[in-house]
Amino acid sequence: MNQTYKTKALILPGTNYAEVYPLAHTIYKDIVSKSKRRPYARSPYFGGNKVFLDHFWDHIRSKNPRDRCRRLKYYACAIDLIEHSRMMDTCRLNPNRSSEMLYRFIGSDRYGNLFIVQIKENLKNKEKDFMSVFPLKG
Repeated sequence: MNQTYKTKALILPGTNYAEVYPLAHTIYKDIVSKSKRRPYARSPYFGGNKVFLDHFWDHIRSKNPRDRCRRLKYYACAIDLIEHSRMMDTCRLNPNRSSEMLYRFIGSDRYGNLFIVQIKENLKNKEKDFMSVFPLKG
């Protein structure tokens, strides 16, 4: 673990998916309303380029409700990290697709809870997608 971005956002409150999902989706809808096309956040780490956010919601649907809740609690923290962090932890080629680069960013909320944000970059068209966020165990 190299560097950690300390986010100003809080973990979303709630104990189950039904409580956490509306809060996370409200944050997403606010971002969607700012764009006419695909929702995105600009990242200083990538030189102010867009990181598209819609892929995350497809990914989260493939998880069970307990895991969805665990990940969605960190959604606000992940957006804050993407929009403000210049620190990256690891970067490697996707072992399943050589045309993709995977980036991992480590952040912590106000209370020191660590989480990881994963972003995928398509090397052909340089498009970046927010893939996932999850708490770091330990």
